Amino acid sequence: MAGEWGPLEALIGEWEGEGGLDSAYSHAKEEVLATPYNEKLSFKPFGPVQNGAQSLYGLDYKSAMWRGDEENPFHTEVGYWLWDGATGEVLRGFVVPRGITVLAGGTAGADATTFTLSADKGDPLYAIGENRYLADHASTLSYQVTITLHDDDTWSYDETTMLRMDEFPEPFAHTDRNRLHRSG
Repeated sequence: MAGEWGPLEALIGEWEGEGGLDSAYSHAKEEVLATPYNEKLSFKPFGPVQNGAQSLYGLDYKSAMWRGDEENPFHTEVGYWLWDGATGEVLRGFVVPRGITVLAGGTAGADATTFTLSADKGDPLYAIGENRYLADHASTLSYQVTITLHDDDTWSYDETTMLRMDEFPEPFAHTDRNRLHRSG
């Protein structure tokens, strides 16, 4: 694999995290809760993908998060992480089964151990799409995630999703963070 995946190469494999923290509005309790969660992710490499002169190397990824002893995850994602070595562009395209799609992007060096990706509603490059209900009641305004690769074969993320919600007069910051260790 000799570096074709740039900073994403360290993510290839299976990962688990038991120390996640989700700060989000609970409709059931009508308050903001900071909820611990567990997580499993898999990253499978592919590439190159050719777009004319552009050559991308990617990771097919799936993630699931659940609280405590819950049998079913409260959040899942599927998508791709992509690396363009010629431009240093890192992309994360994913779908959440609530009716949200995100293409977040940024730039990083091939050997970067920290990088940030972002997307904004209406941005012509790194954008957010959502269904009609969410657009009317809990619209995603922006998304940002910072990835940090650690020396002990773990990695962490810290993400903020800004929402315009019926329950709040001002935009609300929904945050998630976790540190994951290699499980396979």
